[in-house]
Amino acid sequence: MKHEDGFFKGIRDNQIYYQHWLPEGEAKAVILVVHGLAEHSGRYMNLVHHFLPLGYAVYAIDHLGHGRSEGARVYVERFTDYTDTLAAFREMIRNRQKDKPVFLVGHSMGGLIGALYLLEHQGELAGAVLSGPAVKIPDNIPAVTIFAGKVLSVLAPRLGLIAPPEASGVSRDPAVVRAYETDPLVYRGKMTPRLGSEMLKAMRRVADEASRITLPLLILQGSADRLVSPSGAQMLHDRVASPDKRIILYEGLYHEVFNEPEHDRVLKDVETWLEAHLARDP
Repeated sequence: MKHEDGFFKGIRDNQIYYQHWLPEGEAKAVILVVHGLAEHSGRYMNLVHHFLPLGYAVYAIDHLGHGRSEGARVYVERFTDYTDTLAAFREMIRNRQKDKPVFLVGHSMGGLIGALYLLEHQGELAGAVLSGPAVKIPDNIPAVTIFAGKVLSVLAPRLGLIAPPEASGVSRDPAVVRAYETDPLVYRGKMTPRLGSEMLKAMRRVADEASRITLPLLILQGSADRLVSPSGAQMLHDRVASPDKRIILYEGLYHEVFNEPEHDRVLKDVETWLEAHLARDP
C-alpha cells in the first residue's frame, strides 16, 4: 500500500489537506471519499483496507475547517465552498488518474455535499454511493429555531451554538465510539449557526432538485440511525431520476455503517455494486 498526503490551496486560499492510498500496480478505478461533519478523512480506513487489495485507489480530503485543513472549525461562508473545493480536488485526481472511472462515496454531511456536487458535476463521475446522507431537515426542529439560526448566521455567524453529534450514535462498537471521542482531529465543540443555516439551504436545494440526478446511485442507511433521519435516504432515493438506483436499509445499524460491527457485509455490498458497474463500463 502506498500512502501520500499533502495540501492544496482551496477556493478561499485556505490550505486543504488531502491524502490518497494507491494499490499495487495500476488502479482500475478511484474511490473519492467525502467525509461527514466535524470528522476527517482518516476515519475511513475500513473502506481503504477493503478496496485497496481489489485494485481501487482511494482519494480523500479534509473539508475546509475540518481535520488538518485550515479554516475556522465547522464554519463555512457558503456551503458551495465544500463542493467547489471538491471540484478542484476532482481535477487533481483527473491529472493523476487519467481516464480512470471515479466513484464518489459520501457519508452524512458528506452525503449532502456529494448530492449537491452531483447536481453540477455528475458527468465527471461513474457513480456515487451515499451513506447515511444528511439530506433531510429534521422534523423535530421548530420553525422558530430555524428562523433564529438564520438571524444568528448573519449577526454572529461563528458563534458556537449547535451541540455536536452524539458520539454514542456513530456506532454500536464501543471501540469505535472511544476512538471517535479521543481523536484529536474530530471536533467536539459546538457547530456555528452559519454552517447550520447553510446546511439547511443545501438540504432544501437537494430535495427540490434531486430529479436532476441521473447517474448510477447506491444509498446506504442504518435503520437505527439517531444522527440523521433514515427517512432522508428514502426521500432522496425516491426523488432522483437515476434509472439505475438502489437503497439498502441495514436493520439495527447506527449512523456509520462503514464502522459498525457488520462493516464487512456493508463493504461487500458496495464492492458488488462497484464491480457490477465497472463491468458495464465500455
